[in-house]
Amino acid sequence: MDWGLKNRIARIISPADNKALMLAVDHGYFLGPTEKLEDLEKTIAPLAKYCDSLMITRGALRTSVNPDYPVPIVLRVSGGTSIIGEDLSQEDITVSVKDAIRLNATALAMSVFVGSKYEYQTIVNLGKLVSEAEEYGIPVLAVTAVGKEIGTKDARYLSLACRVAAEQGAHIVKTYYCENFEKVVNSCPVPIIIAGGKKIPEKDALKLTYDALKAGAVGVDMGRNIWQSENPVAMIKAVNSIVHGTNNVEQAFTLYKQLSGKPNNNKPTQKPNNNKPTQKPNNNKPNNNFKN
Repeated sequence: MDWGLKNRIARIISPADNKALMLAVDHGYFLGPTEKLEDLEKTIAPLAKYCDSLMITRGALRTSVNPDYPVPIVLRVSGGTSIIGEDLSQEDITVSVKDAIRLNATALAMSVFVGSKYEYQTIVNLGKLVSEAEEYGIPVLAVTAVGKEIGTKDARYLSLACRVAAEQGAHIVKTYYCENFEKVVNSCPVPIIIAGGKKIPEKDALKLTYDALKAGAVGVDMGRNIWQSENPVAMIKAVNSIVHGTNNVEQAFTLYKQLSGKPNNNKPTQKPNNNKPTQKPNNNKPNNNFKN
């Protein structure tokens, strides 16, 4: 592996702990103005400093990300259909490697639809993208198991999809967590990053993060479960405390509540005894609390 390729991967997956926290904000390429992502710049700005990399489209990058802030970019380079279209799997490469270099992308991301009507097209396109990107030392992240049945696949299918992507040369694979996820990790020769998926309660999203890393994933690429949270900054910090810290689910959730200004309901609140008279200090008595 060439130095440049290794260096770019190290900007996404931290060599200090071999972990990654990617913030996904590329949803608009097929979902349009997703809830809480209508104003991209407003959503991204307070969160970018807490992630290792940002997964985004070129249009959103040019219009909504401050170029002075050095966040590594995982550039979405595939598209072609929308959520109201006939088939989400009919994607093609929509961004040239030349434009990705112009945007200083750290990695390129595209979807592969294993088992779909357009399986052949997307898998072949992945191979072509890897071949071209390798010439410039740019890693490729393959996104698997996407579509209207998002997150409903089992370990057998995810193992197949991830392995196919890796065999085509993908340097990193993004997929969904499932039961027996160790099987998926053990059969994939490249690092796996977990997608956050649809919005779920904050504690459940933290559990997803913890369980995925425990099963062997190197990190998460989380979007809606961060910026659709009631407190996005608190949530990304809580996720970070699992990915790059030592927090378990309960500790991370407690951190989220503390940062959100919410009381810890697990800790009993001690109430004063209103039946006990309040003792007033005797001002005539010397104070012996401090000794020389």
